Amino acid sequence: MKRTKLSIVVPVYYNEKNIPVTFKRLHALATSIKNMDIEYVFVDDGSGDNSYQELLKLRKHFRSVKVVKLSRNFGSFNAILAGLHYATGDCIGIISADLQDPPELFIEMVDQWRQGKKTVMAVRKNRQDPFVSKLLSNTFYWLIRKFAIPAMPAGGFDFVLIDRLVKDTLIRMNEKNTSLMGLISWLGFESGIVYYTRTKREIGTSRWNLSKKFKYFVDTFTAFSYFPIRAISTLGFIIAVAGFIYAAFVLFNKAVFGISVQGWTSMIIVVLVISGVQLTSLGIIGEYLWRNIDETRKRPNFIVDTVLE
Repeated sequence: MKRTKLSIVVPVYYNEKNIPVTFKRLHALATSIKNMDIEYVFVDDGSGDNSYQELLKLRKHFRSVKVVKLSRNFGSFNAILAGLHYATGDCIGIISADLQDPPELFIEMVDQWRQGKKTVMAVRKNRQDPFVSKLLSNTFYWLIRKFAIPAMPAGGFDFVLIDRLVKDTLIRMNEKNTSLMGLISWLGFESGIVYYTRTKREIGTSRWNLSKKFKYFVDTFTAFSYFPIRAISTLGFIIAVAGFIYAAFVLFNKAVFGISVQGWTSMIIVVLVISGVQLTSLGIIGEYLWRNIDETRKRPNFIVDTVLE
């Protein structure tokens, strides 16, 4: 069997305690996956702790480790994109540093890649998270599958193995304010799936807060779906028709029965509802326009401070 190379890209953000444990399990793959060299590309996404110092320790003892330090925090998906630029493998694995995803799954994922799959997604069949987190996650991926990316697996994924062809395509696309995993699904290459249970985080605290989750939700919808714009048009049409019907009803009562128009309360309610709908609609349109402006600026998705390879 021809000897190939696997690059494992790991975005790092406030993971100083995870790094030694995570690398130990990743490094063990070298003896488990036959006829394959492995390089490890760690991307420090502007961590404010000692993550970079921990990565320097790894780099000092292991030549297979590459360290990419970004100038500031650009977000996990841009950090992954930065890692893809420096990954030289025939296939590239993407995994977080918190060990909620088992690195040992790369063994099965590489097997599927060797069988011809260009993308192998590790899909969460279950997750050891609080009920509210699971509910929000399931709702999010249901909406994505329904209105944006039908090819997205039901449980979603952010742990994946991709072929070099997929990597090169993602780099050429160079989109901003998008979902990297959404792009991987959207590309449509032949894919395989490995199911697993996502475990709870044992070390450190997640920085994936509600604000970042909401931005990810909005980015994914605006990048892959016109549904919000279509919903605005539909809602506007419904309100307009309802307004014409109500106006005809009032005029009919006035002309036939002599009933005058009364009720300041109902008028104020209608004005507030219509104003709220208009402002919400403008906000949705603004989200699309701002992303178009951001694309035209041609600013880089990330800025590299230091590379050790």
